[in-house]
Amino acid sequence: PRVANRLLRRVRDYALVRGDGDITGALADEALSTLEIDALGLDPSDRRYLDALCRLFGGGPVGVDTLSATLNEERDTLEDVLEPFLLHCGFLQRTARGRVATPAAFAHLGLPAPTPAPAPNGDSPLPGLED
Repeated sequence: PRVANRLLRRVRDYALVRGDGDITGALADEALSTLEIDALGLDPSDRRYLDALCRLFGGGPVGVDTLSATLNEERDTLEDVLEPFLLHCGFLQRTARGRVATPAAFAHLGLPAPTPAPAPNGDSPLPGLED
């Protein structure tokens, strides 16, 4: 609800500045496009987070402090503002080892998802899937 309310306020402000204050479907689409909000509701900050996680860190795992330094954002901003929506969308997982991008995150960015690395001893990374 917090994200939806924030977007609604931004579209309302756009309607007041650019139109007569009435929010139509066309005006909402124009406002979201101008604000660089994509079809799933991700804004430039969300995409910047995912882009860093996927491109710079290969999808993770990466610690939140490392992401914070890379993005020049406060840790609290990442944890309280960006990550909840990305978790809700299924683009992010929080693990004990750090943040991990899901295959859906790679797909949303138009990137190929990495293939899992084989275990160092040549065994399958998943039990029961040996050759």
